[in-house]
Amino acid sequence: MWFASPDEFMSTRNKRRTDALPNEQYLTADFNVNPLTSINGKATVMSKDAFFAKYPDGAPPKAKEDLAEYNKCIVCRRGVNQLQGRYTDEFVWENVYREDRIFDLINMIKDGLKGAKKRKQVDNDYKNTKEEDDFVPTTPRKRQKVASNATPQSRRQKALTTPAHKRIVVKKPLEFTPLGTRVLSPTHFASPYRQARNLLHVSTVPAALPCRKDEFENVYSHLSAAIMEGTGSCIYISGTPGTGKTATVREVVAQLNSAVLAEEMDDFIFVEINGMKVTDPHQSYSLLWEALKGDRVSPSHALDLLEREFSHPSPRRVSCVVLMDELDQLVTKNQSVMYNFFNWPALRHSRLIVLAVANTMDLPERTLSNKISSRLGLHRITFPGYTHTDLMEIITTRLANVPGNIVDPDAIQFASRKVAAVSGDARRALDICRRAVEIAEQASEAVSGDKPEPDADADDTESLPPTPSKTPARKERSLKQTSQLSPQKKPPTKPQNIGRVTIATIKQAIHEATSTPLQQSLRCLPLSAKLFLAAMIARVRRTGISESTFGDVIDEAKRIADAAVAVAGAAGAGVKEFLLAGGNGARVRALGFAAMELTNSGVLALEYSKGPLGSAAIPHRGDRSGKVRLRVAAEDVKIAFREDEEAKGLGLVMDQ
Repeated sequence: MWFASPDEFMSTRNKRRTDALPNEQYLTADFNVNPLTSINGKATVMSKDAFFAKYPDGAPPKAKEDLAEYNKCIVCRRGVNQLQGRYTDEFVWENVYREDRIFDLINMIKDGLKGAKKRKQVDNDYKNTKEEDDFVPTTPRKRQKVASNATPQSRRQKALTTPAHKRIVVKKPLEFTPLGTRVLSPTHFASPYRQARNLLHVSTVPAALPCRKDEFENVYSHLSAAIMEGTGSCIYISGTPGTGKTATVREVVAQLNSAVLAEEMDDFIFVEINGMKVTDPHQSYSLLWEALKGDRVSPSHALDLLEREFSHPSPRRVSCVVLMDELDQLVTKNQSVMYNFFNWPALRHSRLIVLAVANTMDLPERTLSNKISSRLGLHRITFPGYTHTDLMEIITTRLANVPGNIVDPDAIQFASRKVAAVSGDARRALDICRRAVEIAEQASEAVSGDKPEPDADADDTESLPPTPSKTPARKERSLKQTSQLSPQKKPPTKPQNIGRVTIATIKQAIHEATSTPLQQSLRCLPLSAKLFLAAMIARVRRTGISESTFGDVIDEAKRIADAAVAVAGAAGAGVKEFLLAGGNGARVRALGFAAMELTNSGVLALEYSKGPLGSAAIPHRGDRSGKVRLRVAAEDVKIAFREDEEAKGLGLVMDQ
């Protein structure tokens, strides 16, 4: 049997009882078999009355032998469940303890703890309706100064001595000045667009996680079983980004904390270690030790302390749940961090539960060694990508309480199908819908005139905050002048779809989300640069070699111009007119400037010709042997000019 002292409750949520007596300890229901060599002495357990009969005032005696006997006396009058903080009713130790009936005593403690839980629930439901007694004012008494009987200490400074053992240095908590918290006014979310944008943000935590019921139950069952049994466990959770892995684990931990507060489950400690937030993977040791004991130590010292903590038995140890997010960022060269975190749960007395979250399903087999991947165990949970129905439910659930019906159901379905066909990332779908709401809000404000463009004749100071010199009379006079100068205009009529998120709005948001800065810069190129790129891509497709000469690209540009005239007629004549300049010779000089522009922007790699200053970097008429090649993918160029009318006549279209 094991006893628990009142001081051992300070590390958990259950605080020390106020009626604790000297030398009092509480009997637990923990029972296990220990070797005889672990016994180091004899203790005397007695009841409260027997203790005060032997020591009337409860104070320790002064004699040495009597003091040693006093320290070995234990007062036991209650049973306790240390992890849940429940106590039994008082009992008399001499009446309940029998040497040949130990198991009956343990069963009595268990039954008493169950009854204590039921009584506490009844007490919580009961409301005291008795009126409080009237407060009677009394004259306050002056507190008298009590003389201290402590022995005065000498003020002489003691000589410094070298410590005989190595001193453990504990780091102080970080000291910094917290930033002020900005409080948004209630009118900030008065608009339905702002409400929708706030609810569609990826950092907003919903009340419930839809479409993850099976995964939630799987993680919850494994965690709750490991905590209640007091064993170590390791669970590997994998899935593509944006499938709700971290959110599901946090929701499970929140539900377990609620169960602990309701005294339905044993207490536990939760710590989250994100591989993207630590500069060194070894810092995870310090984070874990700080969560367990509250001390900040170095990673090497924390590793020694953790090894000692998890290797030695302690029946009063609280379970610890560690969430290791972004696991692939914690991989080191010798893989020591991964090995330790996956090896500690396998120890008998660790009570450590590790939740390893990664984006790849085969990370243990592909990156980790066999000795580490074997310690992950068989508890592997895979989060599949969201389907379009799941994404529709997620978005619809978030927008359920937004007034105005500003998002069409067809638009939600279109965005969900687009994202589900690529990755099934819920964060990507939320970002697209949030951007679509912003586009719809801007269109609505432009039509309704909530934020008009500044007029040249208007007073520029009207948009500034009020100043002391801005008197109400001057402001009223300015408004009268503005009304006299500008005639009254009828408010513009608002089209039906303006201000609503439609399929066209979703398409625009997807186009902005998928466009890279390179593609945006390519769309702004002049016709000469587009023609040079078209000739370069056609030359690469014809020869199969990524590198060509400047003269070959010029000849290819002439063939493209001839084809544009033959296919497009008058539309292609403009390309040929620019290229040939009314003659038969190609304008090498003009395309040379286009090539230099593409080179400066990083799209082309061009071999410079040697010549006088001012023309050394530009290919001239006779320089046709200079090498040129693309520095970007040809597919990126085709995607950038996918909707460009000029580029379609030059052959810069996606291959169907």
